[in-house]
This record gives sequence, C-alpha cells and structure tokens, in this order.
Amino acid sequence: MDLEECFQEVYAKFKLNFYRGIFDRLSDRLGSLNATEAFAAEAIYALREPKIGEFAEAIGISQPNATYKVNSLIKKGYIKKINSEKDKREYHLRVTQKFLDYYNINSEYVHTVMERIKKRFTPEQTAMFTEMLRIISRELMPENSQIHDRQVSVDEN
Repeated sequence: MDLEECFQEVYAKFKLNFYRGIFDRLSDRLGSLNATEAFAAEAIYALREPKIGEFAEAIGISQPNATYKVNSLIKKGYIKKINSEKDKREYHLRVTQKFLDYYNINSEYVHTVMERIKKRFTPEQTAMFTEMLRIISRELMPENSQIHDRQVSVDEN
C-alpha cells in the first residue's frame, strides 16, 4: 500500500467507528441527533465557537440553512449561542456537555488508538509522528486553518 491508500484506510476506520457509535446512539435515544445534525454539531465543535456565517461558509451551505440547523441543535440542547465579548450583537456557537458526551464516541476511540501508538512505537517515533501531524494540520491543510485558531469552551448545560 502506498501513503495515500494507508491514509485513506486509517481515515475510513476512524469514520466507521464514529458512524457505528452514532447509529448505536440513534437507536437508543429519543430526541437524539439525526445524521445531518450530528455532522453539523461536529463541524461546529471542530470550528471552535464559530459565528453562524463562519459555520455556513465552512460547510458550504446558505446562512438560512445553517440557521435552521443551529436552531434545531439548540432546541435539542447540543449547542448554545454565546454573545461575542467584542460585539454584543454577534454570537458564537458553543457546544454543550450534552454534545461532548455524544462526541466522546469518537474521542474514546482516538484515545485508545493513541495509547496503542505509544505502546507500539518508541518515544522518538511517537514524537516524530506528532510533529508530522502538527505540520499536516497547520501547513498542509490551510483550507481548514480555522480549526486550530481558536480555543474551545464548553457549556455545562
């Protein structure tokens, strides 16, 4: 397998684990997220407290469509609107603890894989892999640079 095939395989495994967790939760909960809402909430989390326009632009949908999705997520308690400290007329979208509980489907698996990496590889190899991932994220994926530009806060409710 070449580099691209290896990367696609690893990425597919992470996605499959996440989707499996989502579908398990969808069948277990009333008022849970549907697949579109789950993806929208995950995008909001990845964008780290975006404004509604930033969210719409990042996922390539109209502002009215984004507003509809956001209102649905607010109603279900997965995100909140937080007034901007700079301009009280603007607001940012912040995930709630309820979303993080939902999102942990994937982060638990990521943590498991990271622990396996630490056991399988030397500290030097792990440090090199970490640096490579940092470079990939910050330099080789500029179209998504907004993901690492902000800090994340979580509302407890």
